[in-house]
Amino acid sequence: MAEKLKLNYGKTILIGFGFLASSVAWGIYDPYVTTILNNLLSKSELITRWGEAIVQRFPSILDFLTATGEDVGTVAGGFTLVPLFIGIIMTFDNIFGVIFQPTFGKLSDRCHSRFGKRRPFVFIGAPLSALFFILVPKMTAIPALMFCIIMFVFIMSLWRAPVVALMPDLTHPSLRSEGNAVINLMGGIGGLFAMLSADIVCTIGGFDKKTQPELYIPWVFVFGAVIMIAATVILFFFVKEPDSRLKAYADQRKSDDEEAERQAAKAAAKAEKERLKAIRLTSSERKSLIFMLVGLFFLFCGTNSIQTFFALFAAEILGKSVGQATSMMTMFVISSAIAAVPAGYLGKKIGRKNTILIGLGAFLAAFIAYLAVETITGQGMALVWVALIVGGAAGMLITVNTLPLVLEIGGIEKIGTFTGYYYTATFSAQIATPVVYGAVRMLSGTYMSLFVYCPVCFLLAAIAIFFVKHGEAIPSDILKEIADD
Repeated sequence: MAEKLKLNYGKTILIGFGFLASSVAWGIYDPYVTTILNNLLSKSELITRWGEAIVQRFPSILDFLTATGEDVGTVAGGFTLVPLFIGIIMTFDNIFGVIFQPTFGKLSDRCHSRFGKRRPFVFIGAPLSALFFILVPKMTAIPALMFCIIMFVFIMSLWRAPVVALMPDLTHPSLRSEGNAVINLMGGIGGLFAMLSADIVCTIGGFDKKTQPELYIPWVFVFGAVIMIAATVILFFFVKEPDSRLKAYADQRKSDDEEAERQAAKAAAKAEKERLKAIRLTSSERKSLIFMLVGLFFLFCGTNSIQTFFALFAAEILGKSVGQATSMMTMFVISSAIAAVPAGYLGKKIGRKNTILIGLGAFLAAFIAYLAVETITGQGMALVWVALIVGGAAGMLITVNTLPLVLEIGGIEKIGTFTGYYYTATFSAQIATPVVYGAVRMLSGTYMSLFVYCPVCFLLAAIAIFFVKHGEAIPSDILKEIADD
């Protein structure tokens, strides 16, 4: 019997620092950039005029914004479309992700350097991201702020797919679910750092968190930038990626004839490009990929709506404050973190698709149970906690196994490309959900519809994933036996 492979947890944790850094950056970006934009846009006469013109032309837009929880009123009794403009700007990261991440993922597949295929993108992207990240809170003019925001989200899209592809590159296919569990755990730790960043900065700098936001907020961005730089250093010194330059090119470098060397390198690169193009998915694999991406879209439509609208649901239906709603969502996060490693183990034991479907089934059961009890008896409060705890664990069963399944369909040669496809599906959902559920909420008149919208999304995701026929890893012991034969 061939010896089974085991995940190198130490190496995987070091790889995970890249995802941790990305999670810290986005965890700081979302709440603080919203605050910065609100302060600047509210003072802009141009934005005020634009808002008045838009509302005159499309008066129903105020109803839509109110349905999504935006406060469109002003102290003077008028209205403001600042929340709309903030919402548009805050979708830039998702839009850029959809457009650019597949491109940079594909470019990383074809990158030839002594540092490997993925790390060069991190070495360039992370420090530049950190630079623009630091500049964001320092900008006092809207054009300068927009330039820094656009540059930041663009450069982040440059290295996100490559840094995520690094783990599957350096991990045996049969161990990628376990590896992805560790990566998601590192991402969760990054999210925790982001949540505590203001407290850490205020403690170190002696700032008053309530009365001195203008002093401590810039240092919160510096804190995030330092973590990005530190992660880059860790990946440079402690994560070794194989030299990805072509052997033909390496051999030709020994030649004294520089022109011959250049031509040989060009020919070798062209041959490699043609070889990659020749690697085609079968018809069945293409169908599996399409169904999986559709499933991911609906899945993230459901989970993103929970994260975006739960505080509003808690305020209207449960009578909870924003702070209480945040505390309730903490149970969702904790449950997810606890389930991360078991989710990877389960994906290895019973298969990725089966684990994903179990997670979706658990999501559906918990949410439908709450909806039924609340509708019939009006006493569903206890089941909200059950839904959040079960939902957090179920979400991790799904998240940990979806990316490895997509990458398995693509194969080892196209990990970067298929990582880009994965994020195209998930980011598209994050763009669509605020609009789609906002319309559902406006038509239904209640945030109780959240517990209808989510199960429908999860059911559609389960149906799509049911038709996925590829993406399971061949067990490592079988691969070894084949190699031995």
